[in-house]
Amino acid sequence: QVQLVESGGGLVQAGGSLRLSCAASGRTFSSYGMGWFRQAPGKQRECVAAITWSGTNTYYADSVKGRFTISRDNAKNTVYLQMNSLKPEDTAVYYCAATTRRTIVPRSTTWEYDYWGQGTQVTVSS
Repeated sequence: QVQLVESGGGLVQAGGSLRLSCAASGRTFSSYGMGWFRQAPGKQRECVAAITWSGTNTYYADSVKGRFTISRDNAKNTVYLQMNSLKPEDTAVYYCAATTRRTIVPRSTTWEYDYWGQGTQVTVSS
């Protein structure tokens, strides 16, 4: 069992930056692929970034490429999402998720993830 706790959300003006953190419990964090998802009101949950268990490969949604960066620190059992040049359309609840699938390709669909955090709100004002 893995518990995930997100932090770092908040209110920011358009063009600003935020860094989300997701702290994971357990001693097997380094074996999990990790992803960041978001869900805006009335919309489906979507993957914005993912990283393999090794940290070697990453995935980004087209809407965030060049602005968001996912990284992980296995020594700290933490995955990060650095968000720059934020736009009002980035407003959503952001969720951290973990998958037990050890693949070389980051997973980007919700059904492939086994554990979820409670979410953190990100609001970008125009």
